[in-house]
Amino acid sequence: MATSLKDRVKAATARGTGPVGPALDDGHERTADGEGEQGAGHPDGAEGVMEWLRRYEEHFNEALPAHLEAGPFFAAVRAVLPSLSRCTPASKLQALLTCARFGLIPDGQQAVITASGNLATFIPTYRGYVELMYRSGRVESVHVLMIHANEEWSYEPTAPYPLDFTHKPRPDLSKAERGEPILAYAFCRMKGGGRSQVVLLNREDAETIRDEYSEAYRRAEESGARDSFWHLRFDDMWLKSAIRRLEKVVPTSAELRALGAVEDAGDAGQLQILHAPDTETAALVAEAERAHRAAEAPQLVAVRPLPVKGKGRGRSKPKKNRGGRR
Repeated sequence: MATSLKDRVKAATARGTGPVGPALDDGHERTADGEGEQGAGHPDGAEGVMEWLRRYEEHFNEALPAHLEAGPFFAAVRAVLPSLSRCTPASKLQALLTCARFGLIPDGQQAVITASGNLATFIPTYRGYVELMYRSGRVESVHVLMIHANEEWSYEPTAPYPLDFTHKPRPDLSKAERGEPILAYAFCRMKGGGRSQVVLLNREDAETIRDEYSEAYRRAEESGARDSFWHLRFDDMWLKSAIRRLEKVVPTSAELRALGAVEDAGDAGQLQILHAPDTETAALVAEAERAHRAAEAPQLVAVRPLPVKGKGRGRSKPKKNRGGRR
């Protein structure tokens, strides 16, 4: 029997390995005409899942940082739900809570929630990493760009700043005139003056990172699906590799370091929420899955309410109301 929090969450997410996954609690797997929420193209499917997610609104509000309103976050969730129709409810919940914990919107710009088999996975984009770099409070500006074959650039690391690196982008030229991308680079200007080391990666560097470290890429190659982000959005992953290497050589935050750990866990097919800044929310996944199993039982089973964060932990005062969050 799984006794630790980590074991319970692993067990909860691993269940429902069939093509559909476990039912939603209290009958929300079914729509009015009897089609399942994950039935073939049912127009009300996403609405059923949204109603289920709204049951956890308090926990999402707790997870979301003060600067991010719940409205834009759930608008992005509504758009992505159809692509997650075959994912287990527990994996959807843990991926979305992980995304919320970092204060990123799963809109394809800052983050993506994608389906890997029947498991939902949170993937931050390179823009998500840049967003967290700004939040660290130490960075004045972040620059992450591609150098194309017909653009002017120079790199001489022994030359004095700012002559050590120069790049003159040509956005006025067409894509064909600019040429193929040959280098991704990233650097940041720090508050108080100064500039970080410039990180440059050529295509071979990016391919080496992909081949050596991305389990998602290897799985997609072995299965023949070729649907990993390295297959579908190579240039974005190339840029993200540059920003992740930059993160190792500049002062950053614990939140940014955790983001890298969460992405690596997702790539390896592991639970991501256990690596998020606040792992207490992982308990919700185990409780949610227990509720789904209870709903599948032949008779109605009373479901214990989900734990509320902070209860019994000696919190000195209630959390402030974030006006307009609902």
